[in-house]
Amino acid sequence: MDLHQSQCLNHATREAVARCPDCQQFYCRECIAEHDDRVICAACLRKLLRAGSTKSYSLALVSRVTTFCASMATAWILFYCIGKILLSIPVDFHDGTLWQTTFLGE
Repeated sequence: MDLHQSQCLNHATREAVARCPDCQQFYCRECIAEHDDRVICAACLRKLLRAGSTKSYSLALVSRVTTFCASMATAWILFYCIGKILLSIPVDFHDGTLWQTTFLGE
């Protein structure tokens, strides 16, 4: 069947103006769209975009998990270093006697 004799698959009263290269069906002007320099029907375009978004979603998920793990490791190292610094402070500091011996010359 030729294009000039075909009707739109979705609209039976309209003349077809293009044939989708993926599904090989005929469509009118309202049922087609241009994507990557080719004319494609809406159903095939949805399938194409859905397949592309799944890949980017999985890459985004890996990126978020990696960022979360890196931030948790950074926070652990920071708190570990702060704890080591606090443990290195002499006991006299907490008793209040360090201030007396340092500033008063005792």
